[in-house]
Amino acid sequence: MIENLNKAFENRIRLGLMSILMVNDWVEFNKVKELLNATDGNIASHVNALESLNYIDVKKEFVGKKPKTTYRVTKLGKKAFKDHLDALEQLLKEL
Repeated sequence: MIENLNKAFENRIRLGLMSILMVNDWVEFNKVKELLNATDGNIASHVNALESLNYIDVKKEFVGKKPKTTYRVTKLGKKAFKDHLDALEQLLKEL
């Protein structure tokens, strides 16, 4: 059953980011940083990994003269994360 776990979600930052995005529409970078207590670079590397898998969308824009980056989970990301949680739940039931 452990083979059904998704390696993309093994890291606590990715797991946390996906958890946040599953219950919110678009979430700003600073909110993610605050909730996960992570550095800019740490968040960026994990965002890149999840974005490359098409699990999240990243929107970059300017509000006035300030950059604003927001994230949301994709349909594929929702399914992958739900499948991961289901596999984890099944694994726990077997213990």
